[in-house]
Amino acid sequence: MSTIKSFSVGDGDMFYINHGSDNFTMIDCCLSDENSDEILGELKLLRGQKTIARFISTHPDDDHLRGIESLVAEVGIENFYVVKNVTTKEDETDSFKKYCELRDSDKAFHITKGCKRKWMNDDDDVRKSSGIQILWPDPNNQHFKAALKDAENGESPNNISAVIQYSLDAGANALWMGDLESEFMELIEKDIQLPEVTLLFAPHHGRDSGRIPVSMLEKMAPKIIIVGEAPSKHLHYYPDYNTITQNTAGDIIFACESGKVHVFTSNEYEVDFLEDESMTFGNYHYVGTLNL
Repeated sequence: MSTIKSFSVGDGDMFYINHGSDNFTMIDCCLSDENSDEILGELKLLRGQKTIARFISTHPDDDHLRGIESLVAEVGIENFYVVKNVTTKEDETDSFKKYCELRDSDKAFHITKGCKRKWMNDDDDVRKSSGIQILWPDPNNQHFKAALKDAENGESPNNISAVIQYSLDAGANALWMGDLESEFMELIEKDIQLPEVTLLFAPHHGRDSGRIPVSMLEKMAPKIIIVGEAPSKHLHYYPDYNTITQNTAGDIIFACESGKVHVFTSNEYEVDFLEDESMTFGNYHYVGTLNL
């Protein structure tokens, strides 16, 4: 079994994948005085049980890298997976400075569409891959190049976000889209090959500004869309799809095994599209099970 956790961190994103192997993957960082001790303690414990660990940065916005200097100090980052960029900001926080240090260090591995890396998605005689694929960016795409230039000039880095897929043999298929914005997704749709997915983490924290075009949703046919923690007035709730809203659910854990995804939340939460298999996961509330 592998577990995917989406932390409830307010207006930001932070995830991990605790693979059913000796791999551990962290995606983005959003720490605060209120949550850092608990989150860092959990990450340190889980990472300590694994041989291979990686951190994937979707893009260099504050709500996706806040507190990364504390993460480095407490947990460590040996492998920093990042879109190659030279983003600048008028006001450089300590977290952004640490991001740039990692981005420009020999720990950095530049992620691009279809890239290969042991043991991210490439097996060898020692171990199998962790099931992670990078679907975007395409460094030769004109729209991506324009987004890179905007970020270099101090504008929003949202549209240099990576699109990350994690798939489990005979099990769930999850997709992260960073903070891609609707208009940009429309521009690149023909250049990105999207799979059908089980779990789709809505871009830009579920904001209407990151609403996924209908044609892309039809290709992905997500079983569950996770809507993030932007203020409710800014959210798009994807009414034609099964959703879990993190504003209400709190931390969300997806326990993935062959043919099943068991869903747990830190707050009491109910949906009508999952089956009841009476599962438990620590002190979390069992929401139900998705049979694939």
